[in-house]
Amino acid sequence: MKNVTDVTQSEAARLKAIYQDRKKANPDLSQEKLAEECGWSGQSVVSQYMNGKIPLNLPALLKFSKALGFNPFDVSPRLAEGFIVIDDVHKSQSGSLALDRSSPTQDPTGLTAIPLFRSEISPIEVWDDEVPLGADEVELPFFKEVELSAGNGSTVMLEENGRKLRFGKRTLQRKNIDPASAACVPVSGNSMEPVLPHGSTAGVNLADTKIIDGKMYAIDHDGQLRVKLIYSLPGFGLRLRSYNTEEYPDERYDGSYVRDHIRIIGKVWWYSVLL
Repeated sequence: MKNVTDVTQSEAARLKAIYQDRKKANPDLSQEKLAEECGWSGQSVVSQYMNGKIPLNLPALLKFSKALGFNPFDVSPRLAEGFIVIDDVHKSQSGSLALDRSSPTQDPTGLTAIPLFRSEISPIEVWDDEVPLGADEVELPFFKEVELSAGNGSTVMLEENGRKLRFGKRTLQRKNIDPASAACVPVSGNSMEPVLPHGSTAGVNLADTKIIDGKMYAIDHDGQLRVKLIYSLPGFGLRLRSYNTEEYPDERYDGSYVRDHIRIIGKVWWYSVLL
């Protein structure tokens, strides 16, 4: 069985091959133009995906599929699994929509099913206390930045009686996360693009604050809610890294600064994005 690295490298190779094939047909196509079409900050993002330095995620896969005109299943069956592509043009004689889960096929009428990929994932839905929980559901609260009174600055706190995001209990059980020690954080800005675009939501395990180099954490940085890749430095210092390294270079802080200004909220275990 292939390990995760082998799978993601194979996906990157298939994506690169499709890009090269499209470029042969259209010499004007470039990684810069592709990045612009996908809404990313620069060519390096495209290059990192195609060389496997950033593993593909579903939002990025769908952007590439729309820009280059391929079926997501042809590059990453693992990501496209369960993502049904609906043909809004051709319907069977019974009126049902033709579905395509691989390459273009024939529907029962003999018409070619042309996959039309959605360019947007529906916004995450939030609930208030008036909507009852299902037996297999739990609610996770959100963190927010709070300005303190009396000149005490600001801090990051859980919302009291605020918005919540629902998860199935099994989802948390698979990750060995206690619902009482989990919460969500909103992601703002473009520093974590393309993996976490502005408007993303991340799930955080509050019980997991031990730093593992290269993993993603939510932090309270002098009252600012941030999500970063974190690396340990000697003397209990920290290095904070963004995915968008062209605009946001690494930040290095010594141990004394970390002690007074940075609080690890928890390790990110899940995220969802809007395209």
